[in-house]
Amino acid sequence: MGTILHFKSLYLNAFTNCKPLALVLLLKVYSVFCAAMILLAFYVFFYKAFTGFDF
Repeated sequence: MGTILHFKSLYLNAFTNCKPLALVLLLKVYSVFCAAMILLAFYVFFYKAFTGFDF
């Protein structure tokens, strides 16, 4: 659990004192989107691994 808290603090510190607010919001939305795509890729891989790799 310490690793998740470490990444959270890195994420929050990365956006402190960034001035263009629109750019900060865009980067935060993009980072959440990328995390969702990575989790989706893991889900699909494990789903295919457990149900068979039929193409």
